[in-house]
Amino acid sequence: MMLAEVWWVAPAAAGAGTVGWLGLRGQRTASARRLEIDATRYEVRSARHEVTRTRAEIAVAQAEVVRVRADRSAFRATDGEVAAARRALQQARSDARAAATTVRAHRARLRAARATKPRIGSSAAEFPLAKLVASHNAVLVRWMDYETDPAKAIAYPQMSDGKSPVMAAFLRDQQHAQWLRPASLDVRMSAAEFAAYRDAVRRVQRSFDAAEHALVHRGGSRQAPVDSGTWADAAQDLLANAQRAVAWSTEAMARMTDRRRPPKPPTD
Repeated sequence: MMLAEVWWVAPAAAGAGTVGWLGLRGQRTASARRLEIDATRYEVRSARHEVTRTRAEIAVAQAEVVRVRADRSAFRATDGEVAAARRALQQARSDARAAATTVRAHRARLRAARATKPRIGSSAAEFPLAKLVASHNAVLVRWMDYETDPAKAIAYPQMSDGKSPVMAAFLRDQQHAQWLRPASLDVRMSAAEFAAYRDAVRRVQRSFDAAEHALVHRGGSRQAPVDSGTWADAAQDLLANAQRAVAWSTEAMARMTDRRRPPKPPTD
């Protein structure tokens, strides 16, 4: 009798579970669609806090100028100390202007993010994280082209030289961006995490553009008549580069899939 009275519990529970799962998935999709907006709002708030901080520093610097002038009148401070206090005040005002400019820039980006927010039903490829990862991949493809193309490797060997200052800067930026890159597009990122990864990808793009401009477009090709020995050497170099790239990618993927991340790589 008891079983007959509660026969509906299991289907109802299953239905509630399905509705709850669909609701959670819908929330995650909505969050993924507005990730750029949330990240930019986070940046606006951070920039406003910076404005508040710099305004407080102006007040402190102004008080210090008044104090040093009073001490100078009483012969307890030197002209150099007065000049130093004035410079500190000028720097504080400059920092405040820069902070205010940053707020305006982030507000403009927020308007752009709202205007370009993916519509409901859009492909996941149009979501902010997917587009950001695609931009990151595009830079990596350009980089690996110099590592694996025999003609480019011979013509522009400096693009594979990690000792070159511009390439060293790119490699540092790429290492940092790879560290911040999510393991998959299904990973839920906070607004702060997305903003950090987006800024890191932008630095990678700029540093690679700078390296390519300095070593390829401005530096020109160093390609010379190629004999069989040169091609053999190039083949060995390409094999080493390919092995290094595979090892680097394997290590990066292993790190990203490991829940316990190792210490953050140095940025200097």
